[in-house]
Amino acid sequence: MGSLSIWHWIIVLLVVLVLFGGRGKIASLMGDFAQGIKAFKKGMSEDDKPGEANEPPKSIDHQASATAKSEAERRAESIRS
Repeated sequence: MGSLSIWHWIIVLLVVLVLFGGRGKIASLMGDFAQGIKAFKKGMSEDDKPGEANEPPKSIDHQASATAKSEAERRAESIRS
């Protein structure tokens, strides 16, 4: 129970190879992660620039849409008659 079998050593060897072997996989993953963070910060800073004129949010006029529906219904009725 106290000693490691061959299967334990194989698993440890595979973990070490995955983490540290083959062209710096961890380093490339961290580089990609850092680029993602930089892109996110750049996108957030572009939204907060005070020099740009932002358009006010558009709203829907519910009364206008109700009259438009009634006009459309009138047209449909006149076509049917």
